[in-house]
Amino acid sequence: MVADGVWITTGDDAASPVSVGRAPGWGTGPEAVWLTGPMSDATATELPFHDRTDFEDADRGFVGALDPCVITDSSGRVVWDNDAYGFLVGECPETAHPSLWRQGQLVSRQGLYEVCGGIYQVRGLDLSNMTLVEGDEGVIVIDPLISAETAAAALALYRAHRGDRRVTAVIYTHAHVDHFGGVRGVLDDEALERGVPILAPDGFMESAVSENVYAGVAMSRRAVYMYGAALAKGPAGQIGCGLGMTNSTGTIGLVPPTVDITRTGQEEVLDGVRIVFQVTPGTECPAEMNFYFPGHRALCMAENATHNLHNLVTLRGALVRDARVWAAYLDEAIDLFCADTDVAFASHHWPTWGGDRVAEYLALQRDLYAYLHDQTLRLMNNGLNGAEAAEAMEMPPALEQAWHTHGYYGSVSHNVKAVYQRYLGWFDGNPARLWQHPPVEASLRYVECMGGADAVVETAQGYADRDDLRFAAELLDRVVFAQPDHATAKEHLAAVYERLAHGAENGTWRNFYLMGAHELRHGISGDNFTTGSAELLAALTVSQLFDAVAIRVVGPRAWEEVLTIDWRFTDVGETRRMTLRNGVLTHRVVDGPATAADLSVALTRPQLLGILLGAGLDGVDTEGDADALVRLVGVVEFGGAPFPVVTP
Repeated sequence: MVADGVWITTGDDAASPVSVGRAPGWGTGPEAVWLTGPMSDATATELPFHDRTDFEDADRGFVGALDPCVITDSSGRVVWDNDAYGFLVGECPETAHPSLWRQGQLVSRQGLYEVCGGIYQVRGLDLSNMTLVEGDEGVIVIDPLISAETAAAALALYRAHRGDRRVTAVIYTHAHVDHFGGVRGVLDDEALERGVPILAPDGFMESAVSENVYAGVAMSRRAVYMYGAALAKGPAGQIGCGLGMTNSTGTIGLVPPTVDITRTGQEEVLDGVRIVFQVTPGTECPAEMNFYFPGHRALCMAENATHNLHNLVTLRGALVRDARVWAAYLDEAIDLFCADTDVAFASHHWPTWGGDRVAEYLALQRDLYAYLHDQTLRLMNNGLNGAEAAEAMEMPPALEQAWHTHGYYGSVSHNVKAVYQRYLGWFDGNPARLWQHPPVEASLRYVECMGGADAVVETAQGYADRDDLRFAAELLDRVVFAQPDHATAKEHLAAVYERLAHGAENGTWRNFYLMGAHELRHGISGDNFTTGSAELLAALTVSQLFDAVAIRVVGPRAWEEVLTIDWRFTDVGETRRMTLRNGVLTHRVVDGPATAADLSVALTRPQLLGILLGAGLDGVDTEGDADALVRLVGVVEFGGAPFPVVTP
């Protein structure tokens, strides 16, 4: 049968399990139907597919769409193609989870929408939404997407329907790149010269540059898996990531904020529009804020309440978020704003209208994160490790039945493990797991113990035939890491990953499995999503620039190097002494006379960035041994090429 565009079949008799878009040959075990953890233990027939409220809300206020919804950069390269998701209008196939398919149908809607009088959103032109608030003289832009190209297209779509209003302010809700990276698409040089105010939560710059630069190479590589932008779009391929469809791949920029929001209750008036702020540090981002528009009775929840369970730690990697604090700030938002709110909107997905509905929506979101936090700690204190707690977690029926608490982006399984990680770290207390071999060495021994690669592949296929895909993947992964050229093992593992993907309710799990299968068959893709743009690097403080160099020192190569360099910054009136010894690069501010350095350099901060990017010392005043800089550069690696994930 078909329920609201979702393909569902039932067994031949009452005792047969419900088949929920199940791939042929799947069995009746829990992993055969739901692969994202206990949030999804209910069968599809028990979920409220009859409820069309989300579809009505997602379509409400539609003004016009971008046609075609294909955006290119200056060279003609496609950086966004929402039309590729046209297949989602069809029925859910056997290669997709019906709940995720439903989410894809909702999130793939694109165009300009009216939230309420004077507030509009452009949705479906990037991973995130751009919100536009009309003021006395122009329009305030909230969260200008990832890329300049998509942001410019979104602004042009708004202007096509609402007039050529100039941008009078920009607000960054938080410090993730999909909420600031496209700022150059809405602010040109003339606007910057005009001094257009840019508002952001306190700590925005520190959070933005540290996350995207310090661990940026590893995060960017894993983001390729998480968002699946390189995957073919289709019923058997990429169908979104739950939070949106995927990330755009255009030009990323960063213009620093001019106004910091430092406290809850702070009020600002932008272009005649009054805004009341709530700071929410440590929730979905280390620097984040919600805010309320009294004149519109409208509440912006940033990314703290969206129509899915979010991540407590993302699969691409990030600092572990605090579910306890997250729930507390949601509760505070209810108390501060809900009595006077008619509509709540966010930086992803569609709004919620009606005061009572908004209050219930936020309360369920609050209960979701609080329950995960508290029950994980209860299970931990009863002796369960992260993996065990994730399997044991049972979610309340009210949360099971609410679509916006389902794990399309985060999941109960990996969020429980994130809570465990936050409190107890990577070690589960069992000494057998204190000093394990790394993957290749362990795999070689496992395969040897089990009679060789061919025997393990045959055993793994038996588990796959019995629908124990999780253990089949574990066994085949051992063979691939022990013998990377074993073609049969790689193909069998790719097939298992595909089956796991096609049953996953979580969009990012699906993308990880499909990217794993793709790279096993075709090798590492040359495409690598990166957030380390020139403007992001330029936004680093001197201290952060030196920290970025320090984490790239190849320790063993630098063991015998001893050198000091004094960097005198003529534009900021500061001198920093950099010291390299024992493979460690340290730096500190020098306030007074100091011992002579091997090299002294007088320069500006932009010149330092140029040196670090390979421009050399041209135009820079130096005194002492210029070879010291050559020696320093010689022990620093400036790599970033895609590294293997599913192979050694």
